[in-house]
Amino acid sequence: MIVYIIRRLMQAGLVMIVMSALVFAGIYLIGDPVAMMISPDASELEREAVRKTLGLDLPMWQQYLVFMNDAIHGNFGKSFLAGQPAMGLIFERFPATLELAFASLVLSLAIGLPMGVYAGLRPHTPGSKAIMTGSILGFSLPNFWVGLMLIMVFAVLLPDLIPWWPRLPASGRGATVDVLGVKLSFLTADGLLHLLLPAITLSLYKGALIVRLARATAREVLPMDYVKFARAKGLSESRIVGVHVLKNIMIPIATVSGLEFGQTVAFAVVTETIFSWPGVGKLLIDSILLLDRPVVVAYLVVIVFFFVLLNLAVDLLYSVLDPRVRLEGRGS
Repeated sequence: MIVYIIRRLMQAGLVMIVMSALVFAGIYLIGDPVAMMISPDASELEREAVRKTLGLDLPMWQQYLVFMNDAIHGNFGKSFLAGQPAMGLIFERFPATLELAFASLVLSLAIGLPMGVYAGLRPHTPGSKAIMTGSILGFSLPNFWVGLMLIMVFAVLLPDLIPWWPRLPASGRGATVDVLGVKLSFLTADGLLHLLLPAITLSLYKGALIVRLARATAREVLPMDYVKFARAKGLSESRIVGVHVLKNIMIPIATVSGLEFGQTVAFAVVTETIFSWPGVGKLLIDSILLLDRPVVVAYLVVIVFFFVLLNLAVDLLYSVLDPRVRLEGRGS
């Protein structure tokens, strides 16, 4: 187990080095950050002074070596625009994105898992057919449209038509609480209200995916001999489903849930923009547009390392859900 974890962390280091070099070169070739930072009327002498201050006057390979040397010591540079440490800007906004991604994952599992299991147990009932039709809609509707419709219905139309209907907030994060220096909004009533619409928007696709996966895996598990044997022993249907069926469908669901959680953290920028959610996705887009290289590279390093840790956690969960899995013998 320890050898497996060390090997995965070493792979993560190699991936981060390659990724940082590619991103660094890509942003270097796109354009000149100085042009975004100072007035167009500035003289060439002033531009050269800014380039020298930021170290942009060096060849690309020297700039990258300086960056890597600083990164090894935990310094990923300062934002060209904000003048603050790049990692500080990312970690300041990262909790908001993690909170939104986690809330959407909880919603998708709470809704998608029982619906998918029900559809798998009773595949020919009207309820099952309605669930599968709804899952197709979940795949088909784009996030930006779902977010806009939720805002229109729950923040505009319903409160105007029904006097007692609560007007759900459509932007911002709401009130937060400091927990060990991290601001969390789900611990306050106002924060939960602000979290609700963006979390629903993100959970729609993931919930539909979990519905279809749970249904398919339940249909595969039900004809198995151990399920037939459990029925022959006279076990109740609830025990058969809760112990024998549900436990055996959790491995693929854990895999998909872990990957979708990582995807949400990395690419929630559309939802964060629609709901003005102060997460790290909006920071990334702004930094790309303004060629703020330290922020972009630092963000991607964090995301790659986060994905590695997330996949490692999923692999460790495998060994808990299925003791037959031996991580030391796995090649990945």
